[in-house]
Amino acid sequence: MPVTLCNDWCLMLPAASASVLDLATSTPQPPLTVDEVIGCLRQRWRATYDLQLVVRRRRLYLQVMWAYLEQQSFPMDLTTYREHIGEVLDVVNRLGLAGEVREWLASTRDKPRLGKALSLQLEAMGPEADSLLREFLV
Repeated sequence: MPVTLCNDWCLMLPAASASVLDLATSTPQPPLTVDEVIGCLRQRWRATYDLQLVVRRRRLYLQVMWAYLEQQSFPMDLTTYREHIGEVLDVVNRLGLAGEVREWLASTRDKPRLGKALSLQLEAMGPEADSLLREFLV
């Protein structure tokens, strides 16, 4: 059940927990793998869309682009595509956002289409978040 905070931010309360403090002790999500993401993209949209990291106004975004591997005009072959996705996922995993990205890919209602990418702002939390984000925003 979501709770609206004073800045209109929603705080998701765990359904089975007796306390909000249980959120802090939740187990970290396993890192995203290339095979998992490719499988998710193919299952959701029947296409292997390109993923890009984009910096705008000192914020980092993960974008699902409208170009996909199965297109004749796609600029990468399978090997290059897998390496590229691996590099993108390395950043996501190092920021500790694998669970958030996994959930977003599985639940977003939109679909990439020509001229419109899907975008997720990557917001890392915790004591090392600022230094990690600074590394990627250089």
